[in-house]
Amino acid sequence: MRPSSVLTVGLVLACGLVAGPAASAAPTPAPSPSASPAASATTPAAGATRDPNDPANQVTVPEVSTLAAPSFQLPFPCGQSWTGNSSGSSAHTSYEIDFNRGSSASADLGDTVVAAAAGTVVISAHQGSTNGYGNLVKIDHGGGWTSYYAHLNARSVTAGAQVTQGQKVGTVGQTSKPGNNISPHLHFEVREGTSYPSNVRKAVFNGTTFGYPNQTLTSKNKCGGGGTTNPHTATSVCGTGYKVIDSAALGTAGTAYLLYNSANGNNCVATIKKTSLGTATATSAYLEVQGKTRVTDSGSFAYYAGPVRAAAAGKCVKWGGKAGSSVYDSPFEHCG
Repeated sequence: MRPSSVLTVGLVLACGLVAGPAASAAPTPAPSPSASPAASATTPAAGATRDPNDPANQVTVPEVSTLAAPSFQLPFPCGQSWTGNSSGSSAHTSYEIDFNRGSSASADLGDTVVAAAAGTVVISAHQGSTNGYGNLVKIDHGGGWTSYYAHLNARSVTAGAQVTQGQKVGTVGQTSKPGNNISPHLHFEVREGTSYPSNVRKAVFNGTTFGYPNQTLTSKNKCGGGGTTNPHTATSVCGTGYKVIDSAALGTAGTAYLLYNSANGNNCVATIKKTSLGTATATSAYLEVQGKTRVTDSGSFAYYAGPVRAAAAGKCVKWGGKAGSSVYDSPFEHCG
């Protein structure tokens, strides 16, 4: 099929990273911990040595190579003002940031830390003598994007958990390797891909790049009664070459999208959730090419259903999906 009309969908663009006060501990090289049986696909090949500042994941998540950068927010509750410092510690190799907001060295101890974007927790562990991160939470946002929350006093999530933007992941602390005497702060990083430290990226919060080396910002994370953002889009789910040509709102629970790839004549349908992000709820997407059997992806999903693809050049299609209690079913359309 060919599109009868073309809609445009903006990909969420952002990336983030942060580091802080001069009291930050410098992660120092040491033997790498052994990976768990479910080690990440980023685990070095046999015989290779892992950088201790690039700890092995505790769980594996599917790779989504076409996903755009998540829309990061400050990793603190809405309305709080925090000062980030990327140059006050010898531990910082690039765009890492330490955050503080109190007037004294221990004022921030125990303050809430939240997820800068939705994703899957791939590390929730104390790093022991391996590096200076102490209690570390690492979140995989898809498409190679990850965020790090280090020196936590306590961790509120476990490896394998799916978290929403603004969800509590721990509290500000001063944990590190034995012998490192640091004051409480949050060490925050955003990385894209592998090969530390070249994969550390500049922080972008609420669409604006952090003002390196120092800046004070007010969090807009989960402001306005929710504010969670699905890190996946219809185009990232369907893949390179697909463009949105139609969409249908599924109440407030999500949106079903119909896409077309002019290079191969294929259609794709994806249902992107807007609510209950990170929680598995009934979601579906389907595509039916006229004269052929309907293809459906249906189940309990945390972020989206699909992609459902089929060759449809010169054919009419039915398409639709479900999120929450809302359902959309199209007639045969987009013929040609």
